[in-house]
Amino acid sequence: MQFLKTLFWAVLAAVAVIFAYRNWNSVTIGLWGGLAADVKLPVLMLVSFLIGLLPALGLYYGTRWRMRRKVDNLQRMLAECRTELAHAGGVVDAAVVDPAVLPDANLPSNSSADHS
Repeated sequence: MQFLKTLFWAVLAAVAVIFAYRNWNSVTIGLWGGLAADVKLPVLMLVSFLIGLLPALGLYYGTRWRMRRKVDNLQRMLAECRTELAHAGGVVDAAVVDPAVLPDANLPSNSSADHS
């Protein structure tokens, strides 16, 4: 599978290089106040792509960071609840205190049947 991903990116890079080589033409861009800029077409396309990509990447990484903070906070709260339960003197199973003992298959699911 790694070979196919590498092959895909190599073919994509080759197509981009061929496109840039064959379209290395100057394009005049009209700016504000009567200014004009001569830019090569592949450079203009790359800048346009990055202008569209960077806000989306910022949103993605911001959301990912926020969700990781939420998960870390919930895990910390769960660990505190487990230790409080263990120190309360109640009957505590080892699987409740140590999450490493509990396999992932036995974790409770968040299905719609639980909410009805």
